[in-house]
Amino acid sequence: MRHYYILFIFGILLTASSCRTDFDTVANSGNLKFSKDTVYLDTVFKNIGSSTYQLKVYNKSKDDISIPTIQFKNGLNSKYRMTVDGTNGNSGKIFNDITLLAKDSLYIFIETTADITDANPTDFLYTDQIQFDSGANLQEVALVTLIQDAVFLYPKQNPDGTKEKIKIEDKDVDGFYLDENDPVNGNELLFTNQKPYVIYGFAGVPENKTVTFQAGARVFFHANSGLYVANKASLQINGTASTTEKLENEVVFEGDRLESLYDNIPGQWNSVIFANGSKNHAINHLTLKNAITGLNLKNPDNSTTIQIKNTQIYNCAEYGILAQNAHINGENIVINYAGLAGLSCIYGGDYVFTHCTFNNNWQSSAQFAVNLSNSLAGATPETNPLTQATFNNCIIYGSSSNEFNLNKNANTPFVYQLNNCLLKFSSSSTNPDYQFKTDAAHYNQIILNENPKFFNISQNKFNIDNTSAAFAKGNQAYIIPLDILGKTRTSPPDLGAYQSAAFPK
Repeated sequence: MRHYYILFIFGILLTASSCRTDFDTVANSGNLKFSKDTVYLDTVFKNIGSSTYQLKVYNKSKDDISIPTIQFKNGLNSKYRMTVDGTNGNSGKIFNDITLLAKDSLYIFIETTADITDANPTDFLYTDQIQFDSGANLQEVALVTLIQDAVFLYPKQNPDGTKEKIKIEDKDVDGFYLDENDPVNGNELLFTNQKPYVIYGFAGVPENKTVTFQAGARVFFHANSGLYVANKASLQINGTASTTEKLENEVVFEGDRLESLYDNIPGQWNSVIFANGSKNHAINHLTLKNAITGLNLKNPDNSTTIQIKNTQIYNCAEYGILAQNAHINGENIVINYAGLAGLSCIYGGDYVFTHCTFNNNWQSSAQFAVNLSNSLAGATPETNPLTQATFNNCIIYGSSSNEFNLNKNANTPFVYQLNNCLLKFSSSSTNPDYQFKTDAAHYNQIILNENPKFFNISQNKFNIDNTSAAFAKGNQAYIIPLDILGKTRTSPPDLGAYQSAAFPK
């Protein structure tokens, strides 16, 4: 009987507790603690929503408390919005009677969407405060966001609600053609350094037109967006050497998420696609980051050579440069972090790369810094001559055992040569294509599996100093007088895109 009596009493207590709908609370006394006193929401473009940031609020007391109000100082006019933990996930400006248990905490999630006109005209900062309670118990946490003005380019909306489209390789994709006489933006084929550009969808360069990017131009691509250079169209990127790490004179292509969290995330936008028959391209001092494929050369007009100089390509989900039967002259190129290959030259073509640094430190070991092929599955014909693939004074390195790959069809010409290059290929191989020490027809003065000692691979800084295995190992006959930073090369030259110098402290 005693056993049943205990169960009966327990059941009554359990029922009573399950019916409780409130807590005994005391009024907030203004002693809340916060995870930070200022929430910085990084930089956003005008009228583009930010990422979500969080603030943690602590009740260090022994009492359950009630906070009468949590609100923005600017009230309903604030350009910020927040969600308070425990309020059913509703976003708003003002929250009343928030309970915070003893020795407990709650999260506040904060976002903003603001126009440049909302910001302070002198520093372009938009600010507000989250206010907890009022009067003598008032506590505030500051909010700060930098609003950046920009030129927005995007597909038009059709009357039926669909978006404007362009055709890329027989596929209709959201996109538009740049207009040199656009009534709003003026000449869209000339990208200046006056304001950054934000592109939604694919921006197409029309046939027989040239798009030009001036030194210092900044282009930010939204997810699944890119640049498409059509048949008979041309691309000219006219960046120049910069004197600071701000890359003030470079042309920069990257994703449109400006938060530091997204600095090195691959695949944020699609690619720069050069269509079959596009022509007369020249790229100088371009920094391209975080695409799926950086430069995608789809069988351009191979009667002209594409000049790619002083160019950096980082953090691409698939390829840094994917060239299909192209003609490229590359100088002072640096590529790092690519999901499949940093440089992949497929279906033949004609290539000369001098003083380039091809590195691949992708997390998987199945990728290459350089891949060469004279075939393409599904193409007609399936093979195409590789008439030349020459690498002079280059570094081909990375985290895999073998960073150089040849995919050779013996029935079609496959001509390649490496002169004075530092190469990583650790596996012993009986394949006659990889006899780096004895095959003088293809390999001349190869430094095999020695560490170039780059300054900081994770930060994409591929400078070397005089302790590098690449120091003074180049051939004067192939020298490019200035390195990627515009510094004069010494003789004998170093390998790779950088002239050696002491690392900064």
